[in-house]
Formats: sequence, C-alpha cells, structure tokens
Amino acid sequence: MKRWTIAAAVWMAAATGCISSRTDSQPVHTYQLALDASSEEVRSADLNGPVLLLSLAQPAPGFDTPRMVYLKRAYEMEYYAYSQWAEAPARMFTPLLAHSLARSGVWGAVIPLPGAVRGDFRLDSYGLAVQQEFLQQPSRVRVTVRTQLIDLKESRIVGTRTFETLEDVPSDDAYGGVLAANRAMAAMLDQIGSWLQGCLRRAPACGRS
Repeated sequence: MKRWTIAAAVWMAAATGCISSRTDSQPVHTYQLALDASSEEVRSADLNGPVLLLSLAQPAPGFDTPRMVYLKRAYEMEYYAYSQWAEAPARMFTPLLAHSLARSGVWGAVIPLPGAVRGDFRLDSYGLAVQQEFLQQPSRVRVTVRTQLIDLKESRIVGTRTFETLEDVPSDDAYGGVLAANRAMAAMLDQIGSWLQGCLRRAPACGRS
C-alpha cells in the first residue's frame, strides 16, 4: 500500500509538468518572448539623433538557460519539465529591446553589439530574470533587469537603473506564465525607453537607482 501511494504521488506530480525529469512520452512545448506588433506605436527614426549600441544582456544567476523558472517558495528555483523558452530569456531580450527603441523615433540608429558601427551611447543590461511565482493566487510573473547608459564620447556613465515589472497570469500553468511574461516584457521595454529619453534630456529621472 505504501509503495502504491508513493507511485501515485509521483504520477500526479508528473501530470502537472512541475518536476524536472523528462520522458519521451510527453512533448516539450517551446515558447518565445515576443511583442504584440499590432499594439505598437511606430515613429520615424531621427536621422540626426544619436546612435545607441546595445550590449548583449547578461542573465541573472540560474537564468542562463532556456528552462522556464518558477518559484513555489521564496528563493527556491524550479523548472517546468515540459515547457521551455526558445532561447535563454537574456538572448531574446536584446533583440526585443533593439526593436522597441528603434521604433521610438528618438535614436538615429539602434545597433546590437558586436558590430563595426561607432556609437554615441552604449546601453548595458545585467541580471535579466524571468520567473513565475506561485507565492500567491493567481500566480504572477516577475521580470527584472538592471541597465547602465554610457556616453561613449565622454567616457562616462550617464545613469543606471533597475527595472522590475509584475503581471498576474491568466492561468496557473506554463502557457499562462508565457502570456504574462510577454505583457511584463512589453511594459518594461516602455519604461526603459522613457528612462533613456530622460537621460538624453539630462532629466532627474536618469539618476542612479
């Protein structure tokens, strides 16, 4: 009887997709971080605007993987067994950031590094993390990143800031987490774009945080 109870518990955990071991009997679902193009406001590039170089975002510890992270208790990272990102979130973040900033109409060009183009500014991003948190109901997705803007002509740091966005999930599963992650990412990209505009105007919003 005891052996049957243990086997039943393992089967139920596997059915939820929330254990890390995999078998060949269940397909793995692969998801993208992406923006909803239909809701984007597109502005023409400022041909006289500064050129911004984007460094490849660096992941937070434990997030340099396509595996989808979730938390059932604070500080303990777990991974979905049958759901994953197409790439590590940090690798998907930089193209999304470049796309968003290029459509803002603020920059003459937005160029991901490495590249041969000389820029006026460089934006570095660190500690990118995307995690689904089952610490409350409904669960929610948290996206965090720290950015640093450097004036390349004057070789100085213009400003640094940490961004964090939270989104409730529409369903307490991996796909619900994907939908919430994309909404959270879109909100974060808008915040970064606004902050950078403040930096160009040398506004107080460009200070360190």
